[in-house]
Amino acid sequence: MKIQVAGPGCPRCQTTEQNVINACAELGLAADISHVHDVKEYARLGVRVTPAVIVDGRVVLSGKVPTVEELKKLFS
Repeated sequence: MKIQVAGPGCPRCQTTEQNVINACAELGLAADISHVHDVKEYARLGVRVTPAVIVDGRVVLSGKVPTVEELKKLFS
């Protein structure tokens, strides 16, 4: 599973990335997690509002900081 967090690197984006890492750890997922900081790149991926979470090329959440529990539901 490839998971990308999209956003400029603000505290909300950093929290989202940490929650993604924590959710994957709790689920025992061996995901490839990365952070897309470039505005043009995440716009190309379909992100309109940050922070956003992209799973295997599909935007699954955007515009809010998801909790670990919300992410675990999305990833399972």
